[in-house]
Amino acid sequence: MHIVDLITKKRDGFALTKEEITYIIKGYTKGIIPDYQMSAFLMAVYFQQMNHEEATYLALAMRDSGDIIDLSAIEGIKVDKHSTGGVGDKVTLILGPLLASLGAKVAKMSGRGLGHTGGTIDKLESIPGYQVEVDIHDFIQQVETLGVAIVGQSGDVAPADKKIYALRDVTATIDSIPLIAASIMSKKLASGTDAICLDVKVGHGAFMKEEKDAEELAKLMVEIGTLAGKKMTAILTGMDEPLGHKIGNGLEVYEAIETLQGKGPQDLVEVTFVIGEQLLMDAGLAKDQSEARKMLEKTIADGSAFNKFAELVAAQGGDTSYLFDKEKLISKKTAFVKASKSGYITDINALDIGKAAGRLGAGRETMADVIYPEVGVDLHVKIGDKVEKDDVIATLYIRDKGVGEAIKLIEHAVIIGKEKKTVTLIKKTIG
Repeated sequence: MHIVDLITKKRDGFALTKEEITYIIKGYTKGIIPDYQMSAFLMAVYFQQMNHEEATYLALAMRDSGDIIDLSAIEGIKVDKHSTGGVGDKVTLILGPLLASLGAKVAKMSGRGLGHTGGTIDKLESIPGYQVEVDIHDFIQQVETLGVAIVGQSGDVAPADKKIYALRDVTATIDSIPLIAASIMSKKLASGTDAICLDVKVGHGAFMKEEKDAEELAKLMVEIGTLAGKKMTAILTGMDEPLGHKIGNGLEVYEAIETLQGKGPQDLVEVTFVIGEQLLMDAGLAKDQSEARKMLEKTIADGSAFNKFAELVAAQGGDTSYLFDKEKLISKKTAFVKASKSGYITDINALDIGKAAGRLGAGRETMADVIYPEVGVDLHVKIGDKVEKDDVIATLYIRDKGVGEAIKLIEHAVIIGKEKKTVTLIKKTIG
């Protein structure tokens, strides 16, 4: 086989075989195929696309480029969820303890964020002492005994994906659906879980702006996982406004605690419960959605979900006093954004709200940047809410940077009009 022949084949619109795709991924990971030839191949894929079989072969080849976590020592069905990313998405922090308190085994490897706010790992590090780097043996033991572990991704999981993603980032090939699907699924398939629920975001604050593109991505990822022997579901959820109210690392932990204590915002609770219902059924712990919903509601009401979160934090070295005194998670210094006129909230540009949090120091533009865990935005309004002129629509938790810019971003992001509008949160379930 020769890489030039394979680039030509894909450039001309022909499907590649499993062996050909494996050859490309192995060659690039080992440094035999140089960046310039891999760039040409990625651009050929960008324009000619891949069929579902090719995308599956690509995901499997990237999965096999590194370690595959063996969770067979853990009794029962191991479950996991993945979000394609949005503003204010702290579902994992709530869902993991919820499911574990009901007997599910949640083996979660999460990443850091690069953008307006941190990823799940950055959020958990808002709790002083929380250890995200955990030995694989300890990770497996914790899932077995506690039911849940949320750790950082191993550096040896899907190394081909890391290398290819870095190249896609500088060759304008990021937004290719088969490349996105293979990238996500290579890591999910390497994580060793049995059942995966994908939360595919669509809207202003999501990578996928249009529902048809989100659905195409969801269907492809479900098919890749199914062909690889996993129980797969994808749920399309709206991201035309932030999920919940709080955006920022410590603020999102704060809101996750509130939710586990039964005081969470309706949209955040609904997305968490819909994903939770699916995974409880996949784990064989509930026969249908109705039973699963009652189980989830009960574990919030009786405090067992919050207690499980405290156990998780303690098991990974975190200071649990922050869970019982949430104010320690957020800055004492604040600023406010007020409504410019009376009316209804007709639109919220979720991405700009996320950018505002980033300007305050809640995110990073490069992996070397320092995140301030205590800063962010508490957005008090949702689409459809009525406001009066000079009502406070957002509280900014600040430090020493970006306040003026953040205020302007929020003022432009929140649109006030005359007509009351509604948004659809749960759009579609696939698989």
